[in-house]
Amino acid sequence: MAISLILVVAVAENGVIGRDNQLLWRLRTDLKRFRELTMGKPMIMGRKTYQSIGKPLPGRETIVLTRDSGFSAPGVHVVHGWAEAVARGEELARRMGTDSVAVVGGAEIYKLALPEVGKIYLTEVAAAPEGDAFFPPVDRTLFREVARIPHPKGPDDEHPFTFIDFERRS
Repeated sequence: MAISLILVVAVAENGVIGRDNQLLWRLRTDLKRFRELTMGKPMIMGRKTYQSIGKPLPGRETIVLTRDSGFSAPGVHVVHGWAEAVARGEELARRMGTDSVAVVGGAEIYKLALPEVGKIYLTEVAAAPEGDAFFPPVDRTLFREVARIPHPKGPDDEHPFTFIDFERRS
């Protein structure tokens, strides 16, 4: 079974994905989608993203990519290079019986992953907050949009947003 890399990200209109290691919006609908997209899969994330979550998420295997050789956390797989993260993700995916590994942030990890991912699950948030972490615009010469679902602001979602799915062009 071929294992593919998928990327899951929420991005403001101005490219911001976070500030001071925090999400900048409350979108329960997006968190539910994140859970659906990542459940039963290994997830690759950076150390700062892991620390902002604070624990391994249930039903998933967490791979933390860090340059910090002293970093460890109970219940997570710590790796120190991108190739090692992908190899560990593939090994865990096979063990878990899934065909993909989810890349879930932050900005530096997304940069490493973009040349290799087959699908991007992007939530475009109708907001333009100040931030210090950014996601680059999706290169439409490399990816084509395959789905777009707009959502209004609501009691559980503090901004309107749109789910946009991309697939790598062959």
